[in-house]
Amino acid sequence: MDKTRADMQIWCGMVRMPSPAARIRIVALVLAVLALGLIALGGRCMLPTMVSCSATTIFGGPALDVPYKSTRREVVALMLELGEIAPGDTVIDLGTGDGRILIAAARERGAQGLGVDIDPVLVAQARDNARDAGVADRVRFEAADLFETDLRSADVVTMYLLPEVNLRLRPRLFEQLRPGTRVVSHAFDMGDWKPEKVAKAGGATVYLWRIPERADSMANGADRDAPTVGPATARTGV
Repeated sequence: MDKTRADMQIWCGMVRMPSPAARIRIVALVLAVLALGLIALGGRCMLPTMVSCSATTIFGGPALDVPYKSTRREVVALMLELGEIAPGDTVIDLGTGDGRILIAAARERGAQGLGVDIDPVLVAQARDNARDAGVADRVRFEAADLFETDLRSADVVTMYLLPEVNLRLRPRLFEQLRPGTRVVSHAFDMGDWKPEKVAKAGGATVYLWRIPERADSMANGADRDAPTVGPATARTGV
């Protein structure tokens, strides 16, 4: 026992505890590293090309082609009006965000439909908003790539995207939508595909198109008045 106690005393003498000043410096260094990490993480969460930060997306998640920006109420109302949305219509809202366009279509116009967004945090918010609005039985929201979304059931397609995304999406609209289907876009047009109507609300522009009878020839650029479709430039997912 005496030998063991002596060995312990020798070991403790060799391993000296840091002084109070050294301990303060170590704690300060650890706190500084943590603070820098939180600042870097916060900067990442604020990038417009990143999905909303959450427990599941904070260290990853898909990149966005279109930063989320909400649509004002008066613009939503104009989109519903131009789209002639009526009871029983199926609306597909691309880049749905918090779901306000589709929810308004269901609550105010008696429509049903699907909202698609690549940001799972916004999709969860849209589902909550639909429940709060009492229309969760008529609308659904999916975290999905809009370029892989089946559009064939739509009577109306609504969107608030970017010009290059609209141009990439345009051939898919001609390919999948029935003649007469309305397409409504907030802020951005479809290149040389001339809209049927253009209107403004609160300084914002809203465009309306209808899929023509000769959709197949227009999609291929074969019709004399058809829009020409350039190469895809946007990344997948909005």
